[in-house]
Amino acid sequence: MLTDLLKAFLIGGVICAIGQVLIDYTKFTPARILTSFVVCGVILSALGWYEPLAEFAGAGASVPLTGFGHLLAKGVREAIAEDGALGILTGGLTAAAGGITAAITAGLAAAVLFRKRGKK
Repeated sequence: MLTDLLKAFLIGGVICAIGQVLIDYTKFTPARILTSFVVCGVILSALGWYEPLAEFAGAGASVPLTGFGHLLAKGVREAIAEDGALGILTGGLTAAAGGITAAITAGLAAAVLFRKRGKK
C-alpha cells in the first residue's frame, strides 16, 4: 500500500509540477493550461500511453485533468464499440457524468452556503 501511495504522489506531483512550470514560465492563461491538460489526456489515451500510466499511478494519474481527458476518450471508445458513430457524441459525457454531476453539485452547494464578497 505504501508503494501505491508513493507512486500516486510522484506521478500526480509531476503532472502538477508541469502545470506550475506552465503558469510560471509561459503567458498561457489558467484556462488554456487546464484545457491543454484535458486535451493531452485525450491524446495520450488515443495513443495508448495513458492507460498504463493510470494503472501504474492509480489516483495520481486519474485525479488530475489529464485523467479527465483519458476518461472522455475511453468513454468515446467504448460507446463507439457499442453504438457505432453515435458513440462519438454520447460516450464522453456518459463516462464522465458522475464527475460532472459532483462538480455541479459542489459548486451549487458552495454558492448557496457562502456569501459573495466584493473585491476591495
